Amino acid sequence: MEATLASIVAAASALVYAVVGETIAEKAGVINLSLDGSIMLSAMAGFATAFTTGSVLLGFVAGAGVSMAVALLIAFASIELRLNQIAVGFVLTLLCTDLASFLGDPYVGQRFAGVPPLAIPGLADIPWLGPILFNHNLSVYGSFLAVGLAYFFIFRSRRGLELQGVGERPEAAHARGIRVNLLRYVYTVVGGALVGIAGAAYSLDVRLGWRDGLTTNYGWIALAIVIFGGWHPVRAAGGAYLFGALSVLALKLQPHLPDLAQILPMTPFALMIFALLLVSQDWSRRLGDRYPRWRRLLSGDPPTAIGTAFWRD
Repeated sequence: MEATLASIVAAASALVYAVVGETIAEKAGVINLSLDGSIMLSAMAGFATAFTTGSVLLGFVAGAGVSMAVALLIAFASIELRLNQIAVGFVLTLLCTDLASFLGDPYVGQRFAGVPPLAIPGLADIPWLGPILFNHNLSVYGSFLAVGLAYFFIFRSRRGLELQGVGERPEAAHARGIRVNLLRYVYTVVGGALVGIAGAAYSLDVRLGWRDGLTTNYGWIALAIVIFGGWHPVRAAGGAYLFGALSVLALKLQPHLPDLAQILPMTPFALMIFALLLVSQDWSRRLGDRYPRWRRLLSGDPPTAIGTAFWRD
């Protein structure tokens, strides 16, 4: 049981980075619909850089940098050119996917050690909890940190209130002297960096190695989980762990259900979409009204100005 839960935590770590990053970007009012292509291109760039240089750290830096550049393009197209964010995201998804396939061809089948394990002394020895949470590597521990920092920044800091302001009421934020478009640039790029780390985590840890289509559909499922999580980093991380649990379960069932071996890997995607359909705003609002202290965690309304451009005139 402990080994299974530890596998779920490790398998979901990359997706946690992606959903937290997209949550931050959408909280600022920008939809980064290029996630599927960004994660794939970042996975290729991360593995290629780590394989070439022998440095896992540089691999993660490269993955983050590639996705930051894509996110910057989306922010520029939305803010300066006033183009539709969804259309631009779709185009960049296709472009990034094709680039990953073309540029990554020399690295298909290559081997690399990946992120080394690093059990946390003392904590890893805690009965039951230690092996599940504290016997992984820095990539997994970083996903825990990303969730905690995102929550405290968004909901417990002044800068976080400004972030919410530019995504909810950009006109009011501008009237208070907040540079709306500058913050949208910043948080879209920060979100893109976390998405890039997610891509590098797939090829350097979760699914060690590179091959064409390594992360296909994971960007779309990350976008769905952001909605499932109600644009809240903790809830979104919970959705990522749920998807990780479904993925591990499907993997473990394959030897016992050989006739369904081709179908089982696809079931987590279908079940996650089904779970998304079950989560309605009315349901979360009723729970929030019943438990006021948990209203912020349970609320599921999207940022009011999400997907819209803002200009002073």
